[in-house]
Amino acid sequence: MNQRKKIWAQLPPLPKAMLADLVNQYESANLEGIWTSQTFGAPFLALSAAAMVSDKLKLGTGIALAFARSPLETALNIMDLDRISGGRAVLGLGSSAKSLIDAFGMEYGKPLAHMREVIGLIRAIIEKGHTGELGILEGEYHRLDLSHFRTTQPPLRTHIPIYLPAVFEKAVQQAGELADGLLAHPLWCEKWITEEVDGNLKIGLDKSGRKRADFDVNLMVFVAINDDKKEAINDTRTNIAFYSQSPQYLRYFEAIGFGTEAKAIQDAFAVNDFAAMNEACSDEMVEAIALVGPADVVKKRMEGRAAYADSITPVVPQFGLSPEKTVFYTKNIADTFYG
Repeated sequence: MNQRKKIWAQLPPLPKAMLADLVNQYESANLEGIWTSQTFGAPFLALSAAAMVSDKLKLGTGIALAFARSPLETALNIMDLDRISGGRAVLGLGSSAKSLIDAFGMEYGKPLAHMREVIGLIRAIIEKGHTGELGILEGEYHRLDLSHFRTTQPPLRTHIPIYLPAVFEKAVQQAGELADGLLAHPLWCEKWITEEVDGNLKIGLDKSGRKRADFDVNLMVFVAINDDKKEAINDTRTNIAFYSQSPQYLRYFEAIGFGTEAKAIQDAFAVNDFAAMNEACSDEMVEAIALVGPADVVKKRMEGRAAYADSITPVVPQFGLSPEKTVFYTKNIADTFYG
């Protein structure tokens, strides 16, 4: 697997010594890069710290919430990270669920149109923010008056790669049209990848005049490697329930055969009944989405699921896990996939 696919890892915010040790392990294992997500914190700080203790790893926001901050702030953050790291930054942008953007007190527009606008603004700032020529940039969701704004120096790179995540078909198409890569949602299962991704990505790539070889598909997958498969399922259940709580994902779960479970999870989430969320998430639902069980079983399933991808990111299902279990599953991923 690791000879055919580029491998990324996820990096959570950690105390200095632990973060440095983990980043050094990833670099020594010749991983392609690391993602830091924005679930309940911003992704740029941990990546900046990682930049100081690494030389080769790509450093990706996987993902930064596109609607939680001004496009100007996002552009400045990623340009700073790119400079600090010597040109290793990757900007993963996502719309996330409306409930999470509401927590930031920001507007959640029509996700595809809003994302298109944000990407255009960020790219304009990266390319020309140092020239003083941008003036007023105005769209449906943002009005940036840059008439008297300019960065103090040109960016290290005028094009920083942007990756977009996707659950549904239109988002896959948009990634193919606008982005440099697709960060496949860890909720995806084999059925969805096989039936929905290839054709929709081609539609987007055709709009941009690019070939599949010009584009990177990174498959992010929840992985719990454990010789006790039942324990692995139970350890993963809370994570799958958490990621299933958004009503906007219900259509996806109906398409893959778990609409009843997802509806029950979402109803329980609406009243903050987290125990009921877990109860509604069946073993079959966990196994359809996450790769769980002994290492040889997980590795074989990953080979099948990742056949269409260029790179993979095995992810520990951290929600609900103790620190000890997180370390246990992190080590098993490293032993199985990093060589």
